[in-house]
Amino acid sequence: MPAHVLIAGGGIAGLASALALARRRHRVDLLEQAVAFGEVGAGIQLGPNVTRRLQQLEVWEPLVRIAARPDALVVRSATDGREIARMPLGNAMLHNYAAPYFCVHRADLHGVLLAAARGTGAVTLTTAARVTGVVARDHAVCVSSTERRAWEGDALIGADGLWSTVRPFVLEDSPPRATGHTAWRALVDQSALPAALRSTQVTVWLGPRLHAVAYPVRRGDALNLVVLAESAPAGDARDWDQASSLAALQAATGRTSGALQALLEAVPDWRAWTLNDRPPLASPSQMAGERIALVGDAAHPMLPYLAQGAGMAIEDAVALAEALDGGDAAAVPAALMRFAEARWQRNALVQARARRNGGIFHATGLVRFGRDAALRLLGARLLDVPWLYEG
Repeated sequence: MPAHVLIAGGGIAGLASALALARRRHRVDLLEQAVAFGEVGAGIQLGPNVTRRLQQLEVWEPLVRIAARPDALVVRSATDGREIARMPLGNAMLHNYAAPYFCVHRADLHGVLLAAARGTGAVTLTTAARVTGVVARDHAVCVSSTERRAWEGDALIGADGLWSTVRPFVLEDSPPRATGHTAWRALVDQSALPAALRSTQVTVWLGPRLHAVAYPVRRGDALNLVVLAESAPAGDARDWDQASSLAALQAATGRTSGALQALLEAVPDWRAWTLNDRPPLASPSQMAGERIALVGDAAHPMLPYLAQGAGMAIEDAVALAEALDGGDAAAVPAALMRFAEARWQRNALVQARARRNGGIFHATGLVRFGRDAALRLLGARLLDVPWLYEG
C-alpha cells in the first residue's frame, strides 16, 4: 500500500521529493510556510549526476525549455583576467557521462518542479503552513502548524532548508555557523551587455580571498553572476535576498581584472547573502530517525564551491522515493533508515569537498601560485569530477 508522506518545505528539495514520491504512487501533503509558492535566488549549475535524475522525474521537456547548455568551463585570474585552465562541457559531458550539463535559474527550475508536482494528482500543496510541532508515534507522525492546523501521515520529510524547524526533531545540534564569506548575485539580460561581455560558458575568476562565477541561464538569454568574498556578515543571516550595491561588493573585493570589472559595473542590481553552514554529516542518524527524515539543506547544507547544493537535494529526492518503494506504513522507519544509509556518505563527501574548494579558490601566496601552476599543467583533468558526475 502506498505511503502517505508529509513534506515540510516547498523549495526545490521539497518539490523534488514530492514529485519523486508521487511518481512511485505515494500520496503527499506538502506544507510551505510562505503565503505563495515561489523562489528567488541565483542560477544553478546542474551536472550530469543531476540532469540524469531529472530525467527520472519525467521533467525533461520543460527542463530543456528553460536551460542553457554551456560549451565550456573556463578558469581565469581575477587579477589579470588571463585564462588558467579550460574543460569542455556540451557534447563532452554527454559523451563522458551520458547526460548533459545544464545551467538554469533557480526560479525556473522551481516552476518546472511545481507544475509537475501539481500535475501528478497525488500531491496536495498547502501554503501559509509553518511547522511548529511534530509528534512521532509508533504508526504515524502528526504535524501542527502556526494556523492550528494538523496533518497526520506515515512519514515526515524535512525539506525546509538551512534553518529547518524539522531538524531538531531528528537530532540535537548547534545552529548553523557563519563562515565569514558573503555572496553577491545578479542576473542581467545578455542583450543588455556589450558583445564582449556576453557568454556561452561557465567562467570562474579566482583571486585572493574571492572568486566570481558567470554562466548563461534561461536558454542563454540571461547571464547569472555570483561573487563570493571573505567579508564580515551584514544583515539578517537568514535573509539570502538582501539589497546590496556595487560599492559594497567592491569594498570586499577591491579592483579586479578589466573584463571582470566591466562585467560587475554593467550590472544594475545586486543582491547579497551571508554564507552559513554545518559540519559534514557524520552518520546516517543525522538524516533520519523513526518516521522523520531530512533532505537537502535541512540535512546537509552545501557551500557553493562545488555547485551541488540543489544537486544533492535532487539526488536525495530520488533516493528517498526508491527507499520507500513497495513498503507499507509499518515499514517506513526501516525505509527511511535505508535512505539515510544510502545517502549520508556521499552528501558528507560533497560537503567536505565544497569546503576544501573554498580554501583553494580563495588561496593566497604560494598556495595560489601552486594552484594556478597545477591548473595550467593538468587543465581539464583537475577540473573534471568523475566520482561526482558518475554517481
